[in-house]
Amino acid sequence: MDVGYARLDVDRARRTGDPEVIFGQGKTPEQVVDTLTRLAASHPDRAILATRLEDAARAAVREALPHADVDDVARTAVLGPLPEPAGRVLVVAAGTSDGPVASEALITARVHGAGAERVDDVGVAGLHRLLAVRDRLDEADALIVVAGMEGALASVVGGLTGVPLVAVPTSIGYGSGANGKAALLSMLNSCAPGIAVVNVDNGYGAGVHAARIARRARPAGS
Repeated sequence: MDVGYARLDVDRARRTGDPEVIFGQGKTPEQVVDTLTRLAASHPDRAILATRLEDAARAAVREALPHADVDDVARTAVLGPLPEPAGRVLVVAAGTSDGPVASEALITARVHGAGAERVDDVGVAGLHRLLAVRDRLDEADALIVVAGMEGALASVVGGLTGVPLVAVPTSIGYGSGANGKAALLSMLNSCAPGIAVVNVDNGYGAGVHAARIARRARPAGS
């Protein structure tokens, strides 16, 4: 669908099982509202997600689309009904500062058809906090581990469970963390096997990956 400023992929849901998602960064508020409206009209039975929305875009969505669910922490907007959840995704966040990325991952997983929950502030500086929720790791069909600083949480979780795990490095940290590059390299070089890694702060990519695993593990209605 050619709308002048963009070509909307209204056939993506048929090809991949999921509608197109709007990457809001750099788009005008008017473009965000228009794209959400058009994609929702093309997929009335599915939720449409917009990510990385700036303040003005979120305000515009709230005003023009009052039924949309706008999240200021995740910087997302969701328009339309969520699908019936299939499978379980658990988002594991190292620290409170990782909250925006963890929130984006959680919302994305739900929009893409998984049941999703979140555990916060279980970083490696206090391993007792992670061990206190140890059983919840094995109950999930897919894990999303979100961590900045040195990014060690992904390796620790990967050594505790064999549940499929996607790691998200965040840009949280001090100077030598290099805006998430230290966490990214740590996760890529993990000695815990079977860890998939997405780009820095890419909660959206992790949410899609984990949701697709969960959906296949436990199809809706099974």
